Amino acid sequence: MKDKLVKVDVLDVLLDKDNTSPIVLKEKNGKSISFKQIAVIPHEVKGECLLFAVLEPMTKIEGIGDNEALVFRVVQNKEGGSRIVVEEDEMVAIAVFNKYYDMLEDSMKETPAGKKKPKK
Repeated sequence: MKDKLVKVDVLDVLLDKDNTSPIVLKEKNGKSISFKQIAVIPHEVKGECLLFAVLEPMTKIEGIGDNEALVFRVVQNKEGGSRIVVEEDEMVAIAVFNKYYDMLEDSMKETPAGKKKPKK
């Protein structure tokens, strides 16, 4: 039996710590693409605090290499819900990735016992 897609507010999915299901987005042509959520990162752009999602495609996308991810900006739709759009400003996307790498580095700092332990 094929899984049925349920339309939900993407912000509810992104902020659900227990969600391990893929995030499925539809292209304009109707094709569905599944993504693995890597991180949700707040970042200030021109004085405004915005929310971004780093997502890794689970299927091959032309121009995106293996183990590469995309930065999406969370925006409000006309109905008051949330949707995500690919961040087109390269400098913003780089800044979000840098913030993500900083978060990874912080989570791997040495513990008192000398072992590396990721933060939860």
